[in-house]
Amino acid sequence: MAAFGMAGHLIRRLHQQSTQVFVQRAREARLDLTSVQFAAMDAIRAHPGIDQAGVAALIAYDRATIGGVIDRLVAKGWVARSVNRRDRRAREVRLTPAGAQLFAAALPVVEALQADILAPLDPAERTAFLTLARKALAPPSGTDTGDATGT
Repeated sequence: MAAFGMAGHLIRRLHQQSTQVFVQRAREARLDLTSVQFAAMDAIRAHPGIDQAGVAALIAYDRATIGGVIDRLVAKGWVARSVNRRDRRAREVRLTPAGAQLFAAALPVVEALQADILAPLDPAERTAFLTLARKALAPPSGTDTGDATGT
């Protein structure tokens, strides 16, 4: 089949593999956390007080569904949400102490599973893969991406 060699198909398969490894390693570490929740927590940790739209932009996630991700993090007690003082329509988010503790426990697990995702590649190939993936994801030159931090 022609599709098997196409970039889109291979990227989808890599995403499936990445998600499967993340779920397995998180379960083994007794972390009740998805890869999207981890990415959202990382963005929130790096930008305390960021609004939900900013989180969505930073992790390249749909603005319409980021609210559900944040809702689950709030329900688990890992994120606190408050109304932005300057724009009452916006919701700011911050990690709670429990969220910061969970993130600190999850980070080494997530860092370690990166090697599992690309296990068939040697270190030089992994470096080349990451370089090419970043290049493929870069916006075309001259494209204004705006301020994705939401601040």
